[in-house]
Amino acid sequence: MSGGGKVVCVTGASGFIASWLVKLLLQRGYTVRASVRDPADQKKTQHLRALEGATERLLLYKANLLEEGSFDAVVEGCDGVFHTASPLYLALTNPQAEIIEPAVKGTLNVLASCKKSSVKKVVVTSSMAAVACNSKPRTPDVVVDETWFSSPEVCEQQKKWYVLSKTLAEEAGWKFSKENGMDIATINPGMVMGPLLQSTLNTSSAAILNLINGSSTFPNATYGWVNVQDVAMAHVLAFELPSASGRYCLVERVVHYSELLKIIHELYPSFQLPDKCADDKPFVPVYQVSKEKFKSLGLDYIPLETSIKETIESLKEKNFISF
Repeated sequence: MSGGGKVVCVTGASGFIASWLVKLLLQRGYTVRASVRDPADQKKTQHLRALEGATERLLLYKANLLEEGSFDAVVEGCDGVFHTASPLYLALTNPQAEIIEPAVKGTLNVLASCKKSSVKKVVVTSSMAAVACNSKPRTPDVVVDETWFSSPEVCEQQKKWYVLSKTLAEEAGWKFSKENGMDIATINPGMVMGPLLQSTLNTSSAAILNLINGSSTFPNATYGWVNVQDVAMAHVLAFELPSASGRYCLVERVVHYSELLKIIHELYPSFQLPDKCADDKPFVPVYQVSKEKFKSLGLDYIPLETSIKETIESLKEKNFISF
């Protein structure tokens, strides 16, 4: 048990990725301090309290991303901190206040608390959103890697506010870590799928649910996909391995929605799936994402087909769909 006797903090612990991270950390013997917006909200916390080892080694804390010093008590005395909390809303009236400020300020507030408590290592959950949104072409022969950064200008032009929030938050994190000599690593996953631990529907699982739940068209969009268990384990190893640093792009495969539907059809031939694209434009091309950095953690990806099956079975188990 590599985490025996060690104390770590996970921010935004009730989320899709964070819940799996808490599960793995408890399995490895860590004591986990989990920050959530409201520890009394059973719907958001009961799946965490039910995890193996939670009774003995899981402590829930209330913390607010926008409140300076809000994370001081949570991170004090921690060996490491996993900052996964970041708002993800796609329907916005005020992007700056609703998503950009909480993402950027939240990251800086958590890092400031870590600095006060001399936390040795911080692993930040970023996103491929902070990597691939720029003016460089993305075509089948292009390999996107950790040296790519999204352009805030391009994000603004395209009104991609979530992408902008992740880009600015990661930039702010790297700047803070350099100025304060802090050891941080960022995990940059694509669209994350796989089994849900929480009872609420997260954005990427909703994308799969929409496809299988009677939609008449599919989006003309191409995304990189990765299994939530790989993402959670990458966080753990980025903390545990002394050699781990910098950014880690996590994508098992980049596919267009039409390809995703082909795989779902092969797995579930009886499903009524959309066969028409939402627009008449040429399909958005696929591209490649380097796997070298992920593999340097000693990991291999769960195949996309497995991830899709796990997602759909989990959506069924959680009663989001019946078949």
